Amino acid sequence: MAEGISSFWGPVTSAEWCEKNYVYSSYIAEFFNTVSNIPGILLALVGLINAFRQRFEKRFSILHISNMILAIGSMLYHATLQHMYLVLLIIFRQQQGDETPMVWEMLLYIYILYSPDWHYRSTMPTFLFFYGAAFAIVHALVRLRIGFKVHYVILCLLCVPRMYKYYIYTKDASAKRLAKLYLATIFMGSLCWLFDRLFCNNISRWYFNPEGHALWHVLMGFNSYFANTFLMFCRAQQLGWNPKVAHFMGLFPYVKIQKPKTQ
Repeated sequence: MAEGISSFWGPVTSAEWCEKNYVYSSYIAEFFNTVSNIPGILLALVGLINAFRQRFEKRFSILHISNMILAIGSMLYHATLQHMYLVLLIIFRQQQGDETPMVWEMLLYIYILYSPDWHYRSTMPTFLFFYGAAFAIVHALVRLRIGFKVHYVILCLLCVPRMYKYYIYTKDASAKRLAKLYLATIFMGSLCWLFDRLFCNNISRWYFNPEGHALWHVLMGFNSYFANTFLMFCRAQQLGWNPKVAHFMGLFPYVKIQKPKTQ
């Protein structure tokens, strides 16, 4: 792709993906990679409303909000393809606005997965908070490319044993289906991401671009929603809230609980 393409945002200064820049608007560098984050935002909003409405623990509200922040950061990055922008009076690399929330989100998943069995309750959130803050500072000062990917994969792998434990201890068939949908979406999304990255030179010559990275965004939006809903079910089960998986409009799964009257 061409270097230094001018636009409303100025020359492109960040990494580009396998989508032509500024085809549909001078305000949006990668149109499909930008708008494909909208489903993730809407799904996170649905999860947030459900968490508020049924008074789940605050950790799940924060988790859904983090999904929204991640999707919004991704939209900003793909819309501008700039290294730098101003958010809450802190200067970030634009690409960091996509990558740093990814790490923060995984730290939150680690907390939700491991905290129920953690004996020293205050140490885990304190450690994860300072770890996330330190990562944001280092990532703002140093461009981590391969290091970021390896670091992110390690955080994801740390979640796998607990997710598997939750799965085998869950007897509800509908909840298990959520876990299977989580695995299916992350598998298909990863294939789309790899296809877009590895075969970009060939795709660029095609008449039709399948927009693998945009499909990755859509699938990961559903992936986060399925993961969050499954974890909400498991946590409600731990707390004795008699959870059930219901479906909004017969389509979107959500957790419906019945707390004991004393709660």
